[in-house]
Parts: sequence; structure tokens; C-alpha cells
Amino acid sequence: MPRSRTVLKRQRQTERQRLRNKGVRSELRTLERRVQTAADPAAAQADLRTLQKRLDQAAAKGAIHPNRAARKKSRLARKIKSAS
Repeated sequence: MPRSRTVLKRQRQTERQRLRNKGVRSELRTLERRVQTAADPAAAQADLRTLQKRLDQAAAKGAIHPNRAARKKSRLARKIKSAS
């Protein structure tokens, strides 16, 4: 069955977006792990600041939902505060 040019273009775009989003989400998981396993509270706080910025950027670009970014930021901030 023939596919239209617009469908083929949309498939190419979707694949590029998927790969881009995959990299962003992978980076977020790595940063989150680094925050949770930080040795001292000062390092955790610095890593948390970086993670919060990256979460906001990912939400702005549509890689993750804005509410998910807000939820992660809130939970990690609460965890860091209770640990210190």
C-alpha cells in the first residue's frame, strides 16, 4: 500500500525526535542517580540545582511532561532537605 510523502516525512521527524528525547531522558536518569547517591549534602545540593535546570529544559522542549518535572524536583528537594 503506498504511503504519502507527508506520512514518510512525519515518520522521519518522529524518529529524530524519539532519539533526541531518549538522550535527554537518559541524562536526567543519570543526574537523578547522582543526586540520590551523593556522599555529602553540599554535593547533593549542587547536583540538585543542575538536575532542576535540566528538568525544566526537558519539560520546555517536550521531552517530559511539565508536571513530571515539577514532581521530580519537589520529591528530590524534600529528600535532600531531610537528609541534611
